[in-house]
Order: sequence, then C-alpha cells, then structure tokens
Amino acid sequence: MDENDAVMTALLVEDAATSEVGPGIVRRSLTATGYARGWLIDFAPGSRWPEVDVHLTEERYFVLSGEVIEGDVRHPAGSYVVFAPGSSHRPRTETGARILGLTLGAA
Repeated sequence: MDENDAVMTALLVEDAATSEVGPGIVRRSLTATGYARGWLIDFAPGSRWPEVDVHLTEERYFVLSGEVIEGDVRHPAGSYVVFAPGSSHRPRTETGARILGLTLGAA
C-alpha cells in the first residue's frame, strides 16, 4: 500500500523532526495530508515569534501548557485559538508554552 493511501498514520510527537523557528522556539512537524499540516511548537519563557505570521489558509491551535499572548489577549492552557484565512499574528509568551496546531488547506 502506498503511503498516500494509508487510512491512518501515527507518530510519537517526541520523535518528530524539529526545526528552530527563532530564539527559544522549536517546531515539531507532524504528519501532513493533502488538506492539513500538523505541528507542535514549544516556546521558551520570554520568546516571541520572529516575524508576523500571515495565514493564506485557516490555522488553529490548542494551548497544551503555559500561556500564549496574541496582541493584548492572553490564552492560557486549555485555550483553542482559530485564525481565518488572510489573518496575521505574532505570538509571544512570558511563561513559556506548548501548542498543538493545524494549518488547514495546505500540506
């Protein structure tokens, strides 16, 4: 069976490939499909996304731990945040945070 024909795929998150997005920010790329891309991001305390993140498609994330700040709005652990296509943001944190997200409409 071809990998693209798989009914299910699984990945231990801690084994996912990592990349440094900016100082104190590490992204783990999760399994992607033709219509969604998953990722897990760890923010060190005091870190800020290095540039404005512009969304061509919908993006959503769940704050697993810590707190993410978007503008003047604080999203503590347990928050579910959704960005519409065409939106932009530049997340930061004072406490550190771990978020699990999906970019929809792009693999």
